[in-house]
Amino acid sequence: MSERKVLNKYYPPDFDPAKIPRRKGGRPTQQVVRLMTPFSMRCNTCGEYIYKGKKFNARKETVEGEDYYGIKIFRFYIKCTLCSAEITFKTDPKNTDYTAEHGASRNFEPWRDEKAVEEGDRLAKLEEEENNPMKVLENRTQDSKREMDILDALGDIRARNARNERVSAREVEDILERAIEERVDVDDLKRKREEDEDEQLVRQVFAKVAAPPAGLPVAGPSTSTPGSTSSASSSAEPATPTTITVKRKADGAQPDLKDLLSESTRAIVSNPSAAAMPPPAKKRKDLAASLGIKVGPKPNKAAALGIKVSAPKAKALV
Repeated sequence: MSERKVLNKYYPPDFDPAKIPRRKGGRPTQQVVRLMTPFSMRCNTCGEYIYKGKKFNARKETVEGEDYYGIKIFRFYIKCTLCSAEITFKTDPKNTDYTAEHGASRNFEPWRDEKAVEEGDRLAKLEEEENNPMKVLENRTQDSKREMDILDALGDIRARNARNERVSAREVEDILERAIEERVDVDDLKRKREEDEDEQLVRQVFAKVAAPPAGLPVAGPSTSTPGSTSSASSSAEPATPTTITVKRKADGAQPDLKDLLSESTRAIVSNPSAAAMPPPAKKRKDLAASLGIKVGPKPNKAAALGIKVSAPKAKALV
C-alpha cells in the first residue's frame, strides 16, 4: 500500500511541461483600494459636491504610456455618492498633486490661481526680455541693486553680532544699570507730571474763601482747617475754621459766600441786631385736649381691690 502523504512524485520519461494547459486571462491590471479624495470636486452629472477627505472604495490602475522621469502615474476610479456616475482622477508627479480627469470638475482654489498668475508673470517677463534689450538691462540693474541691499543688511547684522560677542560681562552690567536708571528717571518724571496736572485741575475747580462769623452754621461743602488738629479729648466746642474750600461754577466765577448759607442764617447775617435776641419759646400744646380726649384722675388700684394700706410707723429713736 502506498503512502498517504508522498514527498516525491513520478514523472514519466515522455513528460513535456509545455503541453500543460495554461489558465486563460492575463494578470489583472486593476486592484481595489480604500482612499480619501485628495481634493474637493463637483460631479458633472448631478452637481453633487464631494468634499476633500471623503472615503471611497476605488479601483487603481497604472496609466500605460505615461510617466514623469520614470515615475509611474496612477489612475483612480470612484463613483458619485448621489448618482453613481464614474469619476476618474490621476496623480500629477510634476506638481505633486492630483488632476481631475473625467466625470467631475475640481473646485476653485485661490492658492492654485496665485501660482498660475505667478507663472504667467514669469513667462511674460521672459518673453518681454527676449524682445526688448533695454528691459533686460533694467531688470538686471534692479536685481543688482536688490542684491546689494541684501548684502548691506547682512553685513550690518554680522557686525552687530560681532560687537555683541566682544562685549564683556562688566559692560553688560553697566548697560543694564544705565537702562534701569533711565527707566526710573522716566517713571519719576511721568509721576511728577501727572501730580502737577492733578493739582492744576484741583485749583481750577476748587477755591478757598474766608469763613463766616463764629456761631453761624454753614450749608454747603465741608469746612477745612489747615494747620489745626482735633481729638476726642479736646473741648466740646470745635475750633472755628479760618477758610472754606468751595467748588467754582462752570464759568469759573467764585460763588458768593452768602449763597452757601441757609435762609435763617442769611436773615441773621443781614440783621445783626436780631441775632442777640433769642428766639421766642414755643408753647407746648395739649395734644389730648386738641383731640377731644378727657383725662381723669388716676384710680387707686389698692382701693379698687379692697386692700387697706396703712401708713408706715415711725421707728423710735434709741
